[in-house]
Amino acid sequence: MPTEIQEINGAFAQPLLFNDTPPSLQTRLTVIVPVRNEADQLTETLEALRKQLDGNSLPLNPLLYEVLLLANNCTDSSFDIARRYQQKYPAFHLHIAQVHLPPEKANIGTVRRMLMDEAYRRLTSLGRSDGIIASTDGDTVVDSHWVYNIMLEMAKGNDAVGGRILTRPDQSSVRLFHLRDVMYRTLVAKAEALFDPCLHDPWPRHFQHFGASIAVTCHMYEQVGGLPETPYLEDEAFYRALLRIDAKVRKSPHVKVYTSTRLQGRVAVGFSEQLRYWSIMNQGNQCQLAEPAGAVITRLSNRQQLRLCWQKRNQGVHTDLLKRIALELFIDSDWLIEQFKKSRFFGEIWEMIDERMTSGQWITQWKPVPITVAIRDMRNYLVR
Repeated sequence: MPTEIQEINGAFAQPLLFNDTPPSLQTRLTVIVPVRNEADQLTETLEALRKQLDGNSLPLNPLLYEVLLLANNCTDSSFDIARRYQQKYPAFHLHIAQVHLPPEKANIGTVRRMLMDEAYRRLTSLGRSDGIIASTDGDTVVDSHWVYNIMLEMAKGNDAVGGRILTRPDQSSVRLFHLRDVMYRTLVAKAEALFDPCLHDPWPRHFQHFGASIAVTCHMYEQVGGLPETPYLEDEAFYRALLRIDAKVRKSPHVKVYTSTRLQGRVAVGFSEQLRYWSIMNQGNQCQLAEPAGAVITRLSNRQQLRLCWQKRNQGVHTDLLKRIALELFIDSDWLIEQFKKSRFFGEIWEMIDERMTSGQWITQWKPVPITVAIRDMRNYLVR
């Protein structure tokens, strides 16, 4: 029977879901897998996680990682499938639990946070502040070197790793919309590497940081305050929280997963919702829009100038440079100078700047253009 989760005096009570079997002393990475009615795809998901390889394409030591699978509010056979798989492969460190959450808590944000908190608890119980919490989904198939490449990227000193999320080719009417979106965002990622480079995230890189493939060290998970409590887009909120405190986030092209392109998703907002939105656009012959290339380059160039200024702030505040940056970004220069003086992290100040830009004169000056135009112009910028 699933564990019933209830509120006690208005507080959400979280049990220790995987307390029966402690982690192996050699565990360096814990994979979390939230599952809700994934019976059709779950076996493939588990197969990929079990058959992980090392750098020589030999089987990865199974003691190095474990998998925590939480079936929440399932009405299908997902939990039974996971239990049979666990029994069939006892050497695979798969731990499973099932819960029934009240309606107000039955969302991906709650479930992913429950799992990540459990992973953090298990890893830190071994004294591993450098332990790695790696998230994926029940409809996602990880690459055969997924675990190894995450550990490799973390060994370089990164705090978090976003994996490339790929979809299998299909005949969907929205595939062209998806491919255009991927192309545009990839070009923006390349522009970031050129106009605002970060040593920890060099080119080649990608643009994704979502729950289907995101990993973080226990130390940084604690520093950021855990996964934000939000019912959906919890992965986006987590990424923003990481950037806010200047965490080193690597978007590695070597860390890859393959996910579902279903239109009927398990959350109100997410990739499936984006696919449905594109489907409606396609049926109405509507045009995809994107931020123009000139705006992207202007924003990135000024972010790089501001970042360099921030790194030298102990030498004094360069008010003339800050005024010039404020002018190009259409924000108040006195406000920028004040925030520059009192902000603790660069990511903190840039988030505030970005919020002001998206609600001020910037969006009037830089109106969205057809995505095909934005792609063409971005390519022209990058080959100059």
